Amino acid sequence: MNKLIPFFVLFCLCTFGQEHTKVIERQGHVSFFSYTSVEHIKAENNQVLGIVDLQTGGIAISMLMNAFIFEKALMREHFNESYVESDIYPKAIFEGNIVDFDPALSGEQTRIVKGNFSMHGETKQLEIKAKIERREQIYVLSGTFETVVQDYKIKIPPLLAGNIAKTISVDFRFECAPYED
Repeated sequence: MNKLIPFFVLFCLCTFGQEHTKVIERQGHVSFFSYTSVEHIKAENNQVLGIVDLQTGGIAISMLMNAFIFEKALMREHFNESYVESDIYPKAIFEGNIVDFDPALSGEQTRIVKGNFSMHGETKQLEIKAKIERREQIYVLSGTFETVVQDYKIKIPPLLAGNIAKTISVDFRFECAPYED
C-alpha cells in the first residue's frame, strides 16, 4: 500500500497540475452591419463555436449561417435563400493563428489574428486586429473587421444593389473557458 502512495501523488501532479491547453466558446457572438442610404441591415448570431489552443495560438471558429437573426423575417429569408445560400453552404469557418499571443499575460493585449475565412464556397485570407482579455481562466476575444461581399461571390440583383453595402462591418466576441477533453 505504501508503494502506491508515491505513484498516486505523481499521477495527481501530472493530471491535476496541468494547465488547460484549449479554451472554448460554444455560444460566441458574431454580428454584421450593412449601411446604405436606403436601408440598414443588421443581424446577430449567438450560435458560434470558437476554440483557441493556448500553446500554439491556433484558433478555429465555426458558425451556422442560418442562425443569424434579423429585424425582419423577410431579410432573414433573403439572406439564407438568395445571398449566402445556407442550404448549400451551411457554415462559415475561420482557421488561423493569433500572432505573438501570450496566454500567461493577465489583463488585455491587442494582437493580430491571421487565417483563412471560408464562406459561400470561397476562402480568403484575413488579418484581424483583436483585443484579448484574460480574466483568470477565461479569455475574452473581441474585435471588428470589414469584409467585401463580392469577395465571397455573393450575387446581389441589380435592383437591390442600393440596399446592400459593398463592404460589411463584422463584430465578434467570444468568452472562451477551459475545454475538458
